[in-house]
Amino acid sequence: MARHTLIFRGNYAGQVTHPILSYPAMPLSDTAIKAAKPRLKPYKIADTGGLFLAIQPNGGKWWRLKYRFDGREGGLSLGTYPDVSLQQARERRDEARKLIANGVNPSQHRKTTKAARSAAVANTFEAIALEWVAKNDAVWAESHSSKIKRRLEKDLFPWLGKRPIAEIEPPELLAVLTRIEKRGAIETANRARGECGQMWAYAIAKGVAKRNPAVDLIGALARPDRQHFAAFTDPADIGPLLRAMRDYNGTPSTRAALHIAPLLFVRPGELRMMEWKDLALDANEWRPFITKIKRELIVPMPVQAVAVLRELEPLTGRGRYVFPGERTPSRPMSENTVNAALRRMGYDTKAQITGHGFRAMARTLLAEQGWTPDAIERQLSHKASGPLGEAYDRAGYLPERRRMMQAWADYLDSLASGSSKVVAIKRVA
Repeated sequence: MARHTLIFRGNYAGQVTHPILSYPAMPLSDTAIKAAKPRLKPYKIADTGGLFLAIQPNGGKWWRLKYRFDGREGGLSLGTYPDVSLQQARERRDEARKLIANGVNPSQHRKTTKAARSAAVANTFEAIALEWVAKNDAVWAESHSSKIKRRLEKDLFPWLGKRPIAEIEPPELLAVLTRIEKRGAIETANRARGECGQMWAYAIAKGVAKRNPAVDLIGALARPDRQHFAAFTDPADIGPLLRAMRDYNGTPSTRAALHIAPLLFVRPGELRMMEWKDLALDANEWRPFITKIKRELIVPMPVQAVAVLRELEPLTGRGRYVFPGERTPSRPMSENTVNAALRRMGYDTKAQITGHGFRAMARTLLAEQGWTPDAIERQLSHKASGPLGEAYDRAGYLPERRRMMQAWADYLDSLASGSSKVVAIKRVA
């Protein structure tokens, strides 16, 4: 054993001439390791580069690495012999010494890696999904919540449930969604993708994921067979959407456009072309010239919309457009700005909601709540039919539309605050 003692001491006397590859002569061999017998007290036999084998009185043989980092001595366990062979122990030693050469403490690196693995195990797709559901369950309608839970349990958890959410890549998620699509449930597949987008947005906000693979899959699934613009008409869907819009971290103009779009439900082209000269904020009115009907329209605005515009006015009020382009302020924002923001929030503008879909959303719910169809159609700036014909009145049904628009804005506020189960807008005669 004297030979091993000399090697051990020589190793720590600085005989290593290269920090990774050059070691003293006379390394250990499997024969020497097998010949090493336990003693009354633990002892060590050295290999090279700080690697040694600690022999325990009970016969256990532990690989350990001794090193110096920032002037301090450190130690690292590399496993037990013969589970970890001599060759494997040397490979682990070399990996650790490469970390040291790159300025990384191998012990701290191991702790960090272990913590990351533990976090990944704790933050599985199923755990985050259930946490996301629990966050929203209080404000969702029971039927809506049940549908989402069934979709998760039937279509997603069996394949993704135990996977760390941060490790799931777009192809893996697409394979699971394609299973749904192949059985003919195209609408369900698209809804599942949208819900996954919201779950990953929550995971990113929580700090347990860095990217949203569901966003990368927009357009990857077959589209539902529908001819109209995608729109939410279920209050249980609208509340989470409005909250997501309020939390959106975009430019002030984009954020303001997102807030205004559902409040006024005008055509996206009309919204982006809004000019300051057409606004009468003190009168809560906007008077744009609507190209489609070739007439000026009086659009009564709720106080919520006016508040958004007043907040934006110091930023864009000196220019022509309320929502100027980000790169060219002399022009209006892109026609795709609102849809692009919705996609970044994880919503599928082909299957779930689009900027134009706010019109269908308002039209459906306002009609359900008993507002006069003609007032709704005028607010949508549709041409009047029947006896009015071309004698369309720009101020038609204005008193009722003023009440309707304020009631609509208040209703959206109630949905955003989580009161969708109990609040309904009522027509006031």
